[in-house]
Amino acid sequence: MRSFLLLTETGPLLLLTRCSSVTEDCLVEHLNGRGIQKFIAFEVPIGKVHKLYGVPFEVVAADIDLGRETRVLDYNGPHIFSNFSFDELGTPTHVEH
Repeated sequence: MRSFLLLTETGPLLLLTRCSSVTEDCLVEHLNGRGIQKFIAFEVPIGKVHKLYGVPFEVVAADIDLGRETRVLDYNGPHIFSNFSFDELGTPTHVEH
């Protein structure tokens, strides 16, 4: 399981996914189906996400373990940005579909 912070045209999203890369077809198609055609993604440490979100993380992670490819953990921009510094984020990946 991986966690990605996406900066989208409608705001940031924090995702949990079974996909190993943010550019995998299954993830890109899922996002396209939700109207997200263009985004910048950063992988964030899954351990930190688990520590910060606790039980909500575990609920969403359980859905991933049961076969869901991707779930949104958080879409509250101020909350997301207050929990992650730019120093923690890896190299950005740009996706435009």
